[in-house]
Amino acid sequence: MGSKLTFLGRDMAVDLGTANTLVYVRGRGIVLNEPSVVALNVTTGKIVAVGIEAKRMIGRTPGNIVAIRPLRDGVIADFDVTERMLRYFLQKVHKRRHFVRPRIIVAVPSGITGVEQRAVKEAGYQAGARRVYIVEEPMAAAIGAGLPVHEPTGNMVVDIGGGTTEVAIISMGGIVTSQSIRVAGDELDQAVMTFAKKEYSLMLGERTAEEVKIAIGSAHTTGEDFHAEIRGRDLVTGLPKTIVVSAEEIRRATAEPVNVIVDAVKSTLDKCPPELSGDLMDRGIALTGGGALLKGMVDRLRDETGMPVHLADNALDSVALGSGKCVEDFEALQQVLVQEPRS
Repeated sequence: MGSKLTFLGRDMAVDLGTANTLVYVRGRGIVLNEPSVVALNVTTGKIVAVGIEAKRMIGRTPGNIVAIRPLRDGVIADFDVTERMLRYFLQKVHKRRHFVRPRIIVAVPSGITGVEQRAVKEAGYQAGARRVYIVEEPMAAAIGAGLPVHEPTGNMVVDIGGGTTEVAIISMGGIVTSQSIRVAGDELDQAVMTFAKKEYSLMLGERTAEEVKIAIGSAHTTGEDFHAEIRGRDLVTGLPKTIVVSAEEIRRATAEPVNVIVDAVKSTLDKCPPELSGDLMDRGIALTGGGALLKGMVDRLRDETGMPVHLADNALDSVALGSGKCVEDFEALQQVLVQEPRS
């Protein structure tokens, strides 16, 4: 097979996430996984850095350079920057200057409005796509986690991302009932920041809060108590200060957003047709997304729902892998893609 031919029209799937963007290229798998951050020079309007380099700059830049996260709560908050970021990532994958315009599938939250959907498509076209298709994140996550979405049995997926938590029950290649809430990883970080401010009058940066959450955060009492040193600015003296916090404190601090996520899972189960409820008891709940890696999340959901809960093997990449499967098998999976509204 000539490598010349295989390169034409490389179809791609993009998991345009609030925290990270992943790009999957047909036949090559996930080729890019970088933070959804762009550093802009405000005076010139030029992009200074994108992705990993830009994330390092959050909260550390001089006045004329700002690090922007163009997606908030799973949707485009800054259209222009999102489009430039997407274009940058697509070109990075496609090293060559004039590439054949690919078809791309973009994963979006299930609660997204028509206007928000059009914005995503428009960004894809502006970034150089020939066709843009949309797949709902919970569907992509379920496919990526290896659930048999096309069979007439109920499958439940809980995808906890950076900006949104998607809870869905899927059967026969469609979403039977779903809920998308804008409480996820970012909210947990915010809760850590609020806690440090209230309890210790310590101002924390976003990145530090995220690091603390990953290191010692939990959704369930673990029995062992970890501690972590965190650094920030003392709000009273204005000077740098280090404090030591326990896992228990962080767990209490993040209890509120975690409860919201648990409640979304319960209320979705509540809306499940009885025939499918039985299937779910057998198959359980598949947990995906970065938030699924929070310590004790699996146990917490198991306790609260009384159902088996499994963490997907590739929790962080499930949405990208699932969207990628749709790209590999365009024809067979066409039905799971969101249909164009007939205007």
